[in-house]
Amino acid sequence: MTTYLLAGGGTAGHVNPLLAVADHLRARDADAEVLVLGTAEGLEARLVPAKGYELLTIAKVPFPRRPNGAAARFPRRFSQSIADVRAIIEEREVEVVVGFGGYVSTPAYIAARRLGIPIAIHEANAKPGLANRLGARWAETVGVAFSGTPLRHAEVVGMPLRREIADLDRAAGRRAAAESFDLDPDRPILLATGGSLGARRINRTMVASAEAITRAGWQVLHVTGAGSDVSDPGVDGYRMLEYADRMDLALTVADAAVSRAGAATVCELAALGIPSILVPYPVGNGEQRHNAAEVVEAGGAMLVDDAAFTPDLVGSTLLPLLASPQRVSEMAAAAASVGRRDGTQRMVALVDAALGAGADGAPSGA
Repeated sequence: MTTYLLAGGGTAGHVNPLLAVADHLRARDADAEVLVLGTAEGLEARLVPAKGYELLTIAKVPFPRRPNGAAARFPRRFSQSIADVRAIIEEREVEVVVGFGGYVSTPAYIAARRLGIPIAIHEANAKPGLANRLGARWAETVGVAFSGTPLRHAEVVGMPLRREIADLDRAAGRRAAAESFDLDPDRPILLATGGSLGARRINRTMVASAEAITRAGWQVLHVTGAGSDVSDPGVDGYRMLEYADRMDLALTVADAAVSRAGAATVCELAALGIPSILVPYPVGNGEQRHNAAEVVEAGGAMLVDDAAFTPDLVGSTLLPLLASPQRVSEMAAAAASVGRRDGTQRMVALVDAALGAGADGAPSGA
């Protein structure tokens, strides 16, 4: 029986690929012990126990960005986090650490390295985070979702996808999925989403353009995210939801999409061959633009700056696209050409390789 410690959390971008790998490990070996390391505050605190995995928590210790009281306390708190992970590895006899980035991954990598435990890493974003940039120096194997991700000895494996996405048969499930949203399966459907927290620009522009899009013959499934400040326009063929607890059904019916460019979203759209208008989140380190680069270059998506996604752009760019079934079809094929549905299996193969390197006595980071 192998004991795995999967480290990551905070956002869906870390938790979902972690859970996809966990599910695959458990499915192929019912005797395997799959433990998850996270924090009590992150999304993992809800999602991991709900999937039946044991969540082990450590304190959230952000790396200080400026000299202040938190920076002065950081060394002691960070050392304690490393000690806490080391105790978990020793007490639970962990044989491999699999990291997905985020606050808990850095102490997990350091503890594993000091104990000689092999490390496998998955980086979801084209522009890697600090934790995985550090951990990649020591890891036996590193898998990335996007080609060109600047990490040491990285191998492109794609995104570990939830089974309900990776195995999705969109044609077979379209009618039932459309009817679940009270939409007509025989008419094209545009999915608009800004993620679980929503996207103000996408929400406002879609609502302002509701009549123009539906007059063009398309229906709209608009997932606004939590706390949205827009109201349902009340237009026939326009369905607004705050949250879709079955995003697999939303993706089943989507003939095209307007979306943020989070790594998981970009990978899911490409894997399923859904053409898209991608509107990167305008704040942060620009990782969403990098995430979109491959599918945009292939012709499967169009990149639009947040400030530029206005009703005028809908009229000048989106509506002409929707009016051309041939162009939509060509973009769908281009998206699928760079999409990968086997990211979970490929990442688990790297976990196995890391375990094999450890068993062969290779030094950590070899």
